[in-house]
Amino acid sequence: MPLFLGIDGGGTGCRAAVADSFGRILGTGVAGPANIASDLAGASQSILEATKQALAEAGGLAAPADLMAGLGLAGANAAGVADRLRETLPFARLRIETDAVAAVKGALGGDDGIVAALGTGSVFASQRGGQIRQIGGWGLVLGDDGSGARLGRGLLAAALGAVDGYRAMTPLLAEVLREQGGAEGVIAFSLRARPAEFAALAPRIVGSRDPVAQELVAEAVEDVARSIALLQGGAPLPVTYLGGLGPTYATRLGGRWAVREPLGSALDGALLLAREAA
Repeated sequence: MPLFLGIDGGGTGCRAAVADSFGRILGTGVAGPANIASDLAGASQSILEATKQALAEAGGLAAPADLMAGLGLAGANAAGVADRLRETLPFARLRIETDAVAAVKGALGGDDGIVAALGTGSVFASQRGGQIRQIGGWGLVLGDDGSGARLGRGLLAAALGAVDGYRAMTPLLAEVLREQGGAEGVIAFSLRARPAEFAALAPRIVGSRDPVAQELVAEAVEDVARSIALLQGGAPLPVTYLGGLGPTYATRLGGRWAVREPLGSALDGALLLAREAA
């Protein structure tokens, strides 16, 4: 009996699930970040570790080489990266797509709608008549509007702006500067930090009454709204918000478009990809 592996990998972590041909989940696993564009070697290690855990929980019914795998991964839209990842993985068959495709398949099934996935990074996609259109997902350097990493980066940039005198110093900015060891510490952090480390600052911004935090969130909400509006096209579609920051944007944008709860997760979508790979 064939076994299917689903992998949902992003900038913060990687989840795996092994299922049988009836769709029953036999085992799950979790591991570290799996953005294949920013850290291919680390992502491969996380995928294999999460798979190992899922197979162990499934009772050792199969080896990785026996699995039909579907992978929904951040960074899969970077040229050549998915092909290089394939060379490191032992699965019998696999299909690699962006995390947005897996999120759409899991959240919407075959229904029309829009998915806004907002966590460490961000990506947006619509599905109409089974056709998926993705926008965003370009990573922190070139995009990731509304993401936790973008918010964290914005906070540090604002802190340096306050040091230079371009903007008023606020309690939150002063606190961040003190924790980082001043402007020099902020610069040192920015040169080594990965997106997940920038995103770790986001919880301090969302919900804060600090003027800078409110400004950053307001800008992020409009960035997210612009992406959703672009995907709306003609007839309005309901929007499903996913990821750690999903509820934040659902609350703030719920009055603009209907909000729809997801049918399933990106991991469910990855398992659907695995079936398509068989």
